Amino acid sequence: MADRLKPDLCIIGAGSGGLAAAAAARAHGASVVLVERARMGGDSLNAGSVPSKALIASAHVAGIMRNAARLGIANDEPRVSFRGVAEHVQSVIESIEPRDSLDRLTALGVEVIAAEGRFVDANTLQAGDTLIRARRFVIATGSQPAVPQIAGLEDVPYFTSESIFEHASKLTHLVVIGGGPVGIELAQAYRRLGSQVTVVEAARVLSRSDPELAAVALRQLHEEGIDIRQEWRVVDVVARSQGIGVDIIGPDGQEQSLDASHILVACGRRANLESLDLDKARIRRDPVHPGKLLVKQNLKTTNRRVYAVGDAAGGLHHSHAAAYQGELVVRNALFGLPVGNDNALVPRVVFTDPEIAETGLTEPQARARLKGNYKVVRWSFAENERARTLRQTQGFAKMITDRSGRIVGAGIVGPQAGELIALFSFAIANRLSARHLKAFIAPYPTLAEIAKRLGIEYFRDTPPNPWLQRLLAVNRLLP
Repeated sequence: MADRLKPDLCIIGAGSGGLAAAAAARAHGASVVLVERARMGGDSLNAGSVPSKALIASAHVAGIMRNAARLGIANDEPRVSFRGVAEHVQSVIESIEPRDSLDRLTALGVEVIAAEGRFVDANTLQAGDTLIRARRFVIATGSQPAVPQIAGLEDVPYFTSESIFEHASKLTHLVVIGGGPVGIELAQAYRRLGSQVTVVEAARVLSRSDPELAAVALRQLHEEGIDIRQEWRVVDVVARSQGIGVDIIGPDGQEQSLDASHILVACGRRANLESLDLDKARIRRDPVHPGKLLVKQNLKTTNRRVYAVGDAAGGLHHSHAAAYQGELVVRNALFGLPVGNDNALVPRVVFTDPEIAETGLTEPQARARLKGNYKVVRWSFAENERARTLRQTQGFAKMITDRSGRIVGAGIVGPQAGELIALFSFAIANRLSARHLKAFIAPYPTLAEIAKRLGIEYFRDTPPNPWLQRLLAVNRLLP
């Protein structure tokens, strides 16, 4: 006979969103059951954000060695140990694993069931031999790499953004299919580690980034020798006695065959929903985007007892977005408090060098939504003293405000852009204005001074305050 559990909350998936929801619910004293069929920590820890950033860190050091002369140190071609890089990546994962481990969750009071979960009706989930009739459910099942239908692809070995980190030898010529953030980040990393790299993208590379920001990063990638084929499409893939042939066709119909040693498929992700038996729970998919669930602003699905966060809910495919949503749904699921998922609060970072970071509205979005009622101010890294000391002066930051001066968006391309964007994300979340940026004090010399400069720039064209002008005139008459 199956065990029966009746917790306050049942969470399906132990990735960023599921773990955040579990921790938040337990902090409020709720009973929580978490169901996970694979590894704790989900994609972000095991095959996503953590391993990719560890790999990028190794590649960054290799890049510094090749260009050290600008800082008075002789350039040197790095001798890369790919096995050593792979071990570095794995050791970083292992150092973070305890935070997301079964032991930690158990210590928090979460009951973890290592099994695949599927709904048997609108109110019940089965996981192994356990039936869970929770008061509320959260679907946090994450996603997996999407593999396009390309002739011959299934007949050759290829990497995805999950499996590539397990490889421990040099990639002579890596062909990356897909020019989104993951594809471009890994393209630059492997180029710096000594590989020849070609990126093939059927549309615009980094199409979700502000084009003005993306152009600066892509210019650097071109200078590093990465062959980026925008608006080129992979026609077929052919196994050869030496390597793999990748046949592509360009926007003008030009055809070419690439000689690849390895292929990385980085064409986005699709949510893990197939095994849940959603129909039995009366949970509908989004008719426009069937790869995600139909959710309301409070992240409820069409079953009022069930919420979805992260990739299952669509929107922004970021670990921190899923964690934000996981904490959000707990407030509504446990206490009935009104909540609303606001993607404008979620910063977005592409970890190239230079980094691209954005939050809130982009300039094209502001142009479309606010018509003429917005203002954009810019400040260059070349005008920042800390950036000059680092010899990293390419890039700029821009801030977007509404007609009242309230900050509604920001975009940065340059060194440590992912760190700097947090200040603007905080400003948007708290409805701060350019006046607040002008008033805060940044330590000198730091890159954070760029934020203050944007606040000052906003007021550059503002007419002098007439009352202050009168006060100045009166004080001139005083001894």
